[in-house]
Amino acid sequence: MTTSGNRLSKAVAFLFQRVKASALLQDNRLLASGNEAPVAPRVARIVLPRGRMPDASVILLATLVAIFSLVPLGFIGWVTYDVGWETVKALVFRPRVGELLVNTVLLESITIPLSIALAVTLAWLTERTDIPFARLWAWLAIAPLAVPAFVHSYAWVSLIPGMRGLQSGVFVSVIAYYPFLYLPVAAALRRLDPAIEDAAASLGLNPWRVFFRAVLPQLRLAICGGSLLIALHLLSEYGLFVMIRFDTFATAIVDQFQSSYNSPASNMLGGVLVACCLFLLGFEVLVRGNERYARVGSGSPRPADRRRLGWFVLPAILLPVVLAALALGVPLVTLGRWLYLGGTDIWRIEVGSAFLQTIMLAIVGGVLATMAAAPMAWLSVRAPGRFQRVLEACHYYVGSLPGVVVALALVTITVRLVLPLYQTFATLIVAYVMLFLPRAMVGLRASIAQAPVELERAAMGLGRTPGQAVRQITMRLAAPGAAASVALAALGITNELTATLMLSPNGVDTLATKFWSLTSEIDYVSAAPYAFMMVVLSLPLTLMLYTQSKRTAGQ
Repeated sequence: MTTSGNRLSKAVAFLFQRVKASALLQDNRLLASGNEAPVAPRVARIVLPRGRMPDASVILLATLVAIFSLVPLGFIGWVTYDVGWETVKALVFRPRVGELLVNTVLLESITIPLSIALAVTLAWLTERTDIPFARLWAWLAIAPLAVPAFVHSYAWVSLIPGMRGLQSGVFVSVIAYYPFLYLPVAAALRRLDPAIEDAAASLGLNPWRVFFRAVLPQLRLAICGGSLLIALHLLSEYGLFVMIRFDTFATAIVDQFQSSYNSPASNMLGGVLVACCLFLLGFEVLVRGNERYARVGSGSPRPADRRRLGWFVLPAILLPVVLAALALGVPLVTLGRWLYLGGTDIWRIEVGSAFLQTIMLAIVGGVLATMAAAPMAWLSVRAPGRFQRVLEACHYYVGSLPGVVVALALVTITVRLVLPLYQTFATLIVAYVMLFLPRAMVGLRASIAQAPVELERAAMGLGRTPGQAVRQITMRLAAPGAAASVALAALGITNELTATLMLSPNGVDTLATKFWSLTSEIDYVSAAPYAFMMVVLSLPLTLMLYTQSKRTAGQ
């Protein structure tokens, strides 16, 4: 620790001792005078010479970022007004849009229930039963997140070229996205008070009824949150569904954009897609409800008893084994096969160039997204309020928008208002910051919450300005969370496809775009190294999510 840090810590300790001593002296005086002690103990307050935290300047910065986040939504409203109601009716109320809407509804209504059933069953087996190698199955259950969704479809189409249509889309979507449900459900099961199940069993309920009456309702928040994530990913996914030739709004928008740049048809499809996102967000709020999910009191500290599977252990092991084979075995075996067939010739200099460009974009985008999220993260912890909650919602909502909609908004704005910025490095970074702002918010907010506000006040009491107190105290303590936020955003940028395809300048090729251009030419052998490198870069994110879920449950 530096000399200034030692002085600051000693000064903080000295202030706290003075506060405690003054409080004790005040109580002694009350006793000596014969007066009764107050009903509630009086807490001494530190009087700060500078008095205020930097709320106004931070609110201004957070407001600017929130307004910036509303650009895609404002773009949809502006385009709708610009083209006129008659054009909107002609472009929106037509058979093609109805066909895409039916495809979307069928995809969502089949994929999400299957994912819920699969994730809840697997989480119950790994967290609440005596299944052998439970930690191994838990790790393998979230490992598919390390494989981008379009790499999943690439592997399955390579194995079975005839895969196409709704059934194939549901199958690949379930094995690619179910970990988004498994993670929160498993974490909720770890935190769930086992006394609830004991009370239900004492009332004469059998194990099945205990699960459906006592345990499953407690998992509602986790299931709703994970289902919303999957639903939004299904709306925004492009590469997965193009490979299996299943039309969705995202595929139709990109196709329309590639055939005629900045056309009203693609913009109106983007408006319908935003409406679908907002509908899903509202529906999730209704389904989630306002029930209380916490008991009064500390609850039981003991871990839940693991149920004995008995003769059912072999069928139980079969589920994680088969799932790991489908979600991990097929992609890895397929990649290994193509890499073996291609030999060393496919590892050309272009792979290294795409890797370096991907890393550069990911680091720059991750750092800027974290910096943009910092004012709102600090406000949500240090100065919560109604207006701050509105600003926070603006920060989070943009993460629910598909990358194709954000890209359309930036394309239209740059073409019509600032043409020199069209398809530039700056525009691409702006899109990344908007898309991954919520990821940066999550980790940064949690780290700031763990930094005591008393340290900021003590630093200001020693002569630091409010800005210096935040920079020198809070941000240093929040540095690990900031690093995690940068990593989360950076690894999301690594696998981002649609916005990169639509906004990347000439000569900029990431691993995702290079992989996509080669698979579009049915050159699966040459595409394999790019897919392999994306998996390698995504593995740290998977490990980070697994570790964070364990830490949340206190394990």
